[in-house]
Amino acid sequence: MTKIALITGASRGLGYALALSLAPEYHIFAVARTVGGLEDLDDAIKAKGGEASLAPMDITNRDAMAYLCRSIYDRWGGIALWAHTAIHTAPLTPAWQLDQKDWDKSVNTNVSAMGHMIPFIAPLLGTEGTALFFDDPRGGQKFYGHYGTTKTAQIALARTWQGESEKTGPKVHILNPAPMGTAHRARFYPGEDHAALATPAEEATRLLGELDL
Repeated sequence: MTKIALITGASRGLGYALALSLAPEYHIFAVARTVGGLEDLDDAIKAKGGEASLAPMDITNRDAMAYLCRSIYDRWGGIALWAHTAIHTAPLTPAWQLDQKDWDKSVNTNVSAMGHMIPFIAPLLGTEGTALFFDDPRGGQKFYGHYGTTKTAQIALARTWQGESEKTGPKVHILNPAPMGTAHRARFYPGEDHAALATPAEEATRLLGELDL
């Protein structure tokens, strides 16, 4: 039976690297807003002899996520793995200068979307599947009001689900990536030497190696 891996945030960075690492053992269902990145991923997966289904969409669109999950259920019956890497990284700014547009987008992408994704995806995982979340503890740090606050809330919900499903499944893992040379990190550290950081491919290999998949 074909194993399905759903990757939300698959068009670049760690999500892209995880998708590529999991192929061809898994059929990759790749979700992201950036069509070009998804097409590049599809080409790379095919070059490895794998297969992918592309879903260019915004995870904050509840109806689109509902349709996607129903389509996966109708076609495959469920999934083996969900890796959630989609994130909005608003610029660093003092708390008293929070931008309303960036705040709303951070809340919607990093927190509110979790409120429909987990209920929609949990039934696809069943009791045997695995969900992966990726921590980045910035809550309470200076200037991280947009990102730190909402990322902390995201992981708090993931930990709640982790505790609730510990005995019944699915397995919920919260992993800790090393600093990586990604566009995500460059927004916070624009002058940093990325050559000194881990690559997403290296971290994907390391993190997946920690798991019993």
